[in-house]
Amino acid sequence: MWLRYEHMFASPTPLPARPELNQDLVARVRPLAAASSRRLPLLSALHPLLGDGIQRGSSTVVVAPRGGGGSTLGLTLLTAASSAGHWCGVVGLHDPGVMAMADLGVDLRRVVFVAAEGGRSIEVAGELTDGVDLVLLALRSPAPYAAARQLLARVRDRRAALVVVTTVERHWPIGGDVEIRVSDSTWTGPEHGHGCLTGRRATVLVGGRRMGGAPRRHTLWLPTAEGEIALMEGA
Repeated sequence: MWLRYEHMFASPTPLPARPELNQDLVARVRPLAAASSRRLPLLSALHPLLGDGIQRGSSTVVVAPRGGGGSTLGLTLLTAASSAGHWCGVVGLHDPGVMAMADLGVDLRRVVFVAAEGGRSIEVAGELTDGVDLVLLALRSPAPYAAARQLLARVRDRRAALVVVTTVERHWPIGGDVEIRVSDSTWTGPEHGHGCLTGRRATVLVGGRRMGGAPRRHTLWLPTAEGEIALMEGA
């Protein structure tokens, strides 16, 4: 589902105060999957990195260099949740590649895409928490600290989960409950200057407030030649 921000909201002011929605209406647009669970499901390939689910009310920050697989990794966090019937929102991601998303296992029938940029993207992400369980926010410019704090407060209040994807760490001014940094990535396939890309191998560091201890290093296929996300054995 594709939506334009200009068709949804009139005010450019980040996260404006507004009355509560009718709870009967909220219940009707919530996903069929039970919303009482404390965690949202996560792709099994990511369990060794992040555990068996995404904590409601939490934030996950994905930082990767341009072309390094950050968007792919962020979208992968939506795969199991959307497949389980949870509504997800994607804000500010240009040309997400719906065919690639389908190959990753994302249920596109359960994802709302909104084209919004800058401060408006933060406002839209906050609005979406009234009707979705998981919001992916792609940042291309710095987020104001006050707006970021207000968005996190709304995520906690609505018992949703937030995934922030950015190429510059300082664009998101608040540390995440979970932080994933792609330190390097390499495509495989072409030999002697020609051939087809068959997969991308990426090194990631996983840390954050809820992970405890020093960041852990993992190596992922992002994706494999079959378009899947997988942890490299023995890495």
